[in-house]
Amino acid sequence: MITRTTFAGFGGQGVLLMGYILSHGAMLKGLNVTYFPSYGAEMRGGTANCTVTLSDKKIASPVASNPDVLVAMNFPSLEKFEAMVIKKGLIFINASLIEESPSRADVEVLRVPTLELAREVGSDRAINMVMVGALAARTGMLSLEETIHGMHAALKGKEKMFPLNEKGIARGFDFIKKGK
Repeated sequence: MITRTTFAGFGGQGVLLMGYILSHGAMLKGLNVTYFPSYGAEMRGGTANCTVTLSDKKIASPVASNPDVLVAMNFPSLEKFEAMVIKKGLIFINASLIEESPSRADVEVLRVPTLELAREVGSDRAINMVMVGALAARTGMLSLEETIHGMHAALKGKEKMFPLNEKGIARGFDFIKKGK
């Protein structure tokens, strides 16, 4: 089993943190992991993306030119990365910012209303947690508990953020599992 996931958006959306949480959760699960971040010239407002590779075997390279999964948090990221996703791959779209659909018919598309769901748990800042919860639920890469443990490991020392982030992850998970 090997799964390559690219997270992409603009700085300030927590794109790199989503990848970091997935990485930590997978390591705690006993999987081999690579985490490969990429920043634009600016942090907040600039472009940001990262690729996370998970496997039960050794990983030869952290570079994934053709990911199995794309998490697109804004339209420029969808435009840039959708062609790279493998056939029959999976594209998660931040439906709160992206009205357009991918131009491809050979991938599965999941539209997640991250902002609306984040507001349900109390803060716009939870959009990335909602999305990482939805990703974990749909792909089965991590359970809800493993995702939350990954967030705890990724944000060690920032325990004040745990309650909101846990709610965001759970809300994204429920959105996929319960269909609402």
